[in-house]
Amino acid sequence: MQSYEQEFAEAAIINKFVNMANYTLNNDTIAALATPHGPGAIAVIRLSGEKAIAIVEKVFYTKSLKHKALASKASHTAHFGLIVENEVIIDEVLVTIFKAPNTYTGEEIVEVSCHGSQFIQQQLLQVFFKHGARPAQAGEYTLRAFLNGKLDLSQAEAVADLIASNSATSHQVAMQHMRGGFSSKIAVLRENLLNFASLIELELDFSEEDVEFADRTDLKKLINTILSIIEKLISSFELGNVIKNGIPVAIVGKPNAGKSTLLNVLLDDDRAIVSEIAGTTRDTIEEELIIDGVLFRFIDTAGIRTTTDLIEQIGVNKAFEMMKKSAIVIYLFDTHELSRGDLEIEINVVKDYIGTSQLLIVGNKIDFEVLEDLKKEFADMSNILFISAKEQSNIQQLKNTLVSLFDTRTLNTTDTIVTNSRHVSSLNNAQQALMKVNEGLSSNIQSDFLALDIRYALEALGEITGQVTNDDLLGNIFSKFCIGK
Repeated sequence: MQSYEQEFAEAAIINKFVNMANYTLNNDTIAALATPHGPGAIAVIRLSGEKAIAIVEKVFYTKSLKHKALASKASHTAHFGLIVENEVIIDEVLVTIFKAPNTYTGEEIVEVSCHGSQFIQQQLLQVFFKHGARPAQAGEYTLRAFLNGKLDLSQAEAVADLIASNSATSHQVAMQHMRGGFSSKIAVLRENLLNFASLIELELDFSEEDVEFADRTDLKKLINTILSIIEKLISSFELGNVIKNGIPVAIVGKPNAGKSTLLNVLLDDDRAIVSEIAGTTRDTIEEELIIDGVLFRFIDTAGIRTTTDLIEQIGVNKAFEMMKKSAIVIYLFDTHELSRGDLEIEINVVKDYIGTSQLLIVGNKIDFEVLEDLKKEFADMSNILFISAKEQSNIQQLKNTLVSLFDTRTLNTTDTIVTNSRHVSSLNNAQQALMKVNEGLSSNIQSDFLALDIRYALEALGEITGQVTNDDLLGNIFSKFCIGK
């Protein structure tokens, strides 16, 4: 059990660095289309606020045109009826009511499922606006969920990531974040640090008596443990970023090696121009493809060669730039044109540019009669396979190899993967502050300086989950949401 002094000190430190946003919840009831704009089989209009049920109830009728009560109905129930305004039937609808506080926003919510006519959608919205609702702003439903304590800030951001997820891996990571996997890890770090911070703050109140409430050895152990966890989270961003935005794969090689043909075959579409004329591709062409639940961004590049053509040379330079930026580089070569010795020379040049990227060497235009001889010739070269892009031979093997080069093992564990650059920035700030705490502990620095750096670390961690935030930050985050979410 905490002492009175420790509880008082914790309250003091919280008041010093926690600055919740000045956003204030009002009594407005908001309404917006929750399904995509445009015609469809059905559409859903969502209302949220203290008058949501009352507004819909005003215009909700039975099939015999009698007012149908909604306020007395149980939460999480659906009711069939008509929306009628000025004795005109607008549509037959299904109204689902959700009563506070057990709702997404923490407020009363009504969802009106109507026919998907755009005319009907707009008519219903205008009726609800007439009776007291106002149009919702982008992300306002999720903002209200955050302000009402239904989600923390990182979970709210994960909602947007979940909506935008376009592969199994990005969906899995977003779902883990939305369910609080990342938040809970940050909360534990913050709570452990806060316990020591409160003792350091308490020491400041007894500074004249020269007493220590916080054991410096235990504090140093804690700081090192937290730093280790933060370092792991920061390192996970490289993987998280490619999961979220797609794994960049550069297809490079000499002119006429078949790069554009390979891109077209992978996409099953004539995306790139294919010609026997060398140097056809002069700029990069990017397209996305999901393979076994993993999103890849394939980048077709200009053929690498020495040229006096200024435009083509710009394309060649871009090809080298793409090598540096890509997670995987496919070096494609024509098996009829390149000997083992020439290939080794070219691969050594490529390796100077790719850095930490994975290199996959692919021999194209194979003749199956000599395939076994090719395998023997290049047997000791790692990460090499042979295909025929034109004949679409061994393409599936290439896809399988690409997936295997992308390490998905992390996704099968409980490890947290950071996908948000804002979170990484906050983690870096917390890391820097805690490193200063460590330096201070090593040099026996005074308690007030230790307390200052610990506050900075706590504030940085609090920014991730929204315990420390401001209007500009919230405005920037929720403005990126779609209206209706």
